[in-house]
Amino acid sequence: MRIGTILDYGRPIEEIAADVVDYETAGLESVTLGEAYSFDAVSQLGYLAARTSRVELATGILPVDTRTPALLGMTAAGLDYVSQGRFRLGIGASGPQVVEGFHGVPFEGSLGKLREIIGICRTVWRREPLRHDGRHYQVPLPADRGTGLGKPLKLINHPVRDRIPVSIAALGLKSVELAAELAEGWEPIFFHPEKADEVWGEALRRGRAKRADYLDDLQIIVRLPLAITDDDRSWLDAAKPQLALYIGGMGSREQNFYNGLARSYGFHQEAAVIQDLFLSGKTAEAAAAVPDELVRATSLIGSAASIKERVALLREVGVTLLNVVPMAPTKAERITAIETLRSIVD
Repeated sequence: MRIGTILDYGRPIEEIAADVVDYETAGLESVTLGEAYSFDAVSQLGYLAARTSRVELATGILPVDTRTPALLGMTAAGLDYVSQGRFRLGIGASGPQVVEGFHGVPFEGSLGKLREIIGICRTVWRREPLRHDGRHYQVPLPADRGTGLGKPLKLINHPVRDRIPVSIAALGLKSVELAAELAEGWEPIFFHPEKADEVWGEALRRGRAKRADYLDDLQIIVRLPLAITDDDRSWLDAAKPQLALYIGGMGSREQNFYNGLARSYGFHQEAAVIQDLFLSGKTAEAAAAVPDELVRATSLIGSAASIKERVALLREVGVTLLNVVPMAPTKAERITAIETLRSIVD
């Protein structure tokens, strides 16, 4: 089991890089940088590639509608090149608020797009002439849709690897099945190990049954707030605002994937209350309405002994990368937390 972290893209890149260098020394094995509608993740990961030597660098996530499939392939090959083979391409659908509200393209067909994109990227990385005739993407563009001058091209450069790891952020059953079938990794958010098989087990089994022989076992990558403490009360409360934001405000009342996830875990009434409060502008009350049980289930907050038990459970259900977010206020304390977790995992 590996240990990674999610980087805060709201901080200056020099500070982020300094932290990552020290985290790498402390035994951290992976860092993931999101994008949403911030600075792009790609340029910042290129900076981090030059500042680090061992840690895996990953996007978490690049929304599939923001770049053409070939550009995703080129970008992944470029980041793998500047990091000397340390890049993982994390992709996902994002949501209509970002895709339609910021990029101005329809939010539709993400499942089919993901399948086609992975195939196109792998063709690019193998340096084969790119030919693809799919429902969502046609490459080269057919003559009746353009000038007719397009021809199959292959990547000019020779990639470091001809298959760069792809992980898919997915919550829906069809998307999870697709990840288990085609991708190197699956990235669920707010992962509840006791409920994982009930919610996603059948989808994972269907996908794995179709998984190609050339793919290794599916990597399961989970994000977890981390606080190693014998007095967890304040840390549990500190983790609640993010859960409230996602369950209550990431999406509309009619379409909120994270609210649906909380309901699938059995928190039907709580999810409704959190959403009502958050959408009414009562964000503090929404956070207070997040159940302690949900926080404990989706985090590593507690004593070293209790975290050891949680890590064992996560390992048992197939988790391979703990993407932790140390909650300690100082850098020294965050590094200590990573080192302590490293000793627990080992």
